[in-house]
Amino acid sequence: MDYQVELVARAFYDAEYEDCLWDAEAEAIRQDFREYARNAIDLLNEDIGVLLMALENAAAEENPGRSRAAA
Repeated sequence: MDYQVELVARAFYDAEYEDCLWDAEAEAIRQDFREYARNAIDLLNEDIGVLLMALENAAAEENPGRSRAAA
């Protein structure tokens, strides 16, 4: 689930801050976005699978050399 939370949090962050980098953001801000992601995952429950697949595919296209473990 941590990977899923990170994936959704990054997507939320990227949507909010198009010109900023997640990895350069303060940990407190990243924690806020992780909390938003946890809430969204909880609310979506079973339907989250479709969203996560789309986010994983987008992340893979954006960073082809990046592994799941790196997130």
